[in-house]
Amino acid sequence: MRIARVAHTDGVDYAVLDSTYAELIADPFATTHPVPLGRRIALADIGLLAPVVPRTVVGMAHNTGPDDRRLPPQAFLKPARSVVGPGEPIPLPITSEHVDAEAELAVVLRAPLAGHTAETVHEAVLGYTVANDVTARDLQRTDPLWTTAKGQYGFTPLGPWVETDLDPDDVQVGLSIDGRPLRPASTAHLARGVTEILCHLAAHLPLGAGDVVLTGAPGEYGPLRPGGRVEATVTEIGSLANPVIHSNHPPHPGETPCP
Repeated sequence: MRIARVAHTDGVDYAVLDSTYAELIADPFATTHPVPLGRRIALADIGLLAPVVPRTVVGMAHNTGPDDRRLPPQAFLKPARSVVGPGEPIPLPITSEHVDAEAELAVVLRAPLAGHTAETVHEAVLGYTVANDVTARDLQRTDPLWTTAKGQYGFTPLGPWVETDLDPDDVQVGLSIDGRPLRPASTAHLARGVTEILCHLAAHLPLGAGDVVLTGAPGEYGPLRPGGRVEATVTEIGSLANPVIHSNHPPHPGETPCP
């Protein structure tokens, strides 16, 4: 099942998508099963938004390949306000000269993780979506917490929808920059899979319904340039494309930015 957040003529709602229409539903984080609202809208008449509005976004460091098993699991936080949806621009900040895109599988929670075991933790998962963990690589080298490197506006594109029927342990994750495909890889190559990641986070963070966990980039990543386009893809979910622009918050002529 594909669950999306959609904009339409009367506002914004969650919806279940099929090949021709969107069936509006009640908030999926407040119900056990999708509750139809009795309205269907043609796909041509909706716009796809970020599929979730999280309170917390968590990423996993040291999780890009088997060699990372030698390091302890480590999570980092990204501001919820860094989330953008399909087609929304990624502004490159004036404070960085090297910004990379990283395609990842993201987990969307439907319930708190606390109290779960490895056998039950997937009961807390609504589904999965595509993420682009945008990273200012030069800022990452000087900020051990990665706050400035990964937390800027537009640095967490999510979408295009949440896929509820997916085995996350072996799906291909790919990235294309300006039409050039980079080397893809499977989530099977991550140092830690979804179950281990969620159990680690359950022991340390109060995550709950609507929160998002980025699982790590198994494939090749690459630099972004203003005027370009980046597309992250997870097989069995879909593709998430975003234009890349200059930051829309540079100082005005004659003004000095904060030191």
